[in-house]
Amino acid sequence: MAERVTSFQVAKKAGVSQSAVSRVFTPGASVSPKTALKVREAALELGYRPNVLARSLITGKSRIIGLVVAYLDNYFYPVALEKLSNALQARGYHVLVFMASNDSQATDQVIDELLDYQVDGIITASVGISNDLTNRCEAAGVPVVLFNRSQDSTSLSAVTSNNFAGGQSVARFFVEGAHQRIAYIGGWEGASTQRDREAGFRDGLAELGHALYDHALGEFTVDTAKDVARTMFNRADHPDAVFVATDHMAFAVIDVLRSELGLRVPQDVSVVGYDDAPPAALAAYDLTTVRQKANVMVDETVSLMIEKINNPASEPKHIKVESPLVVRGSAKIPKGWT
Repeated sequence: MAERVTSFQVAKKAGVSQSAVSRVFTPGASVSPKTALKVREAALELGYRPNVLARSLITGKSRIIGLVVAYLDNYFYPVALEKLSNALQARGYHVLVFMASNDSQATDQVIDELLDYQVDGIITASVGISNDLTNRCEAAGVPVVLFNRSQDSTSLSAVTSNNFAGGQSVARFFVEGAHQRIAYIGGWEGASTQRDREAGFRDGLAELGHALYDHALGEFTVDTAKDVARTMFNRADHPDAVFVATDHMAFAVIDVLRSELGLRVPQDVSVVGYDDAPPAALAAYDLTTVRQKANVMVDETVSLMIEKINNPASEPKHIKVESPLVVRGSAKIPKGWT
């Protein structure tokens, strides 16, 4: 078995100091382009790889961010997680992804395990975190940023779309489109995104003199969304418009309307989703939807995380990114909307 190449060997071959080699392989460290080139050429020739774990023991920083996500069947999350990973890697961090559930106890267990990995920070995507574990993370000096989820406690930074305003815009769109029987299919009741989207939708309808005609929860799953769509629309007085809390549930609802119940979209039922996931633009769905600006949300999340790592005393921030309604062909288009 070949012996591991050391930084001292690289330094000797490159004709520089060992500290110069260390700086070359330390993200953000100051080093001249000429020195960096010599060191990297020597490292490549010798087959040298820096020992990240050893460096973390010296610096107290692992350069690892833990990323906790509840589910990946929603098309929005694979896109957002790829952007988060790329943005963090560009800042010199690696990403360790853990899957969790919406159950707070299970989420706490996952985050508890992440603390054992000595991560520099934790980003949770659509999962909550208990106050007890929040306190433990704070005591361990591990900042937490919530992505696409908020919670009642204001002690954690959070980045979401403006879910309430997004729900309001869908309500105005439906009412101005002369719909009378307006329904809502939501997600998991415990999710802040679900609550805020429904609250905004109800508020928008009430402001325009309408009440919600029908309501069901799809639990953020395709199968449940299909089940509630069958119940909601398999009757003569079915809704003539439905706002679905996520695109991946909206796709399932459209499939049931067309393939099982023989209803036309949008002639018989207008459908609007939320996310603007990639399949929304496909001709098969042509889905009108509220767009979550993933790039902006990711940039804000990474900035908050880096700020908290560099300045642990910084105050938590709660950022809501505006989310426009993208009008396509799955809903009747009112005059003046494009």
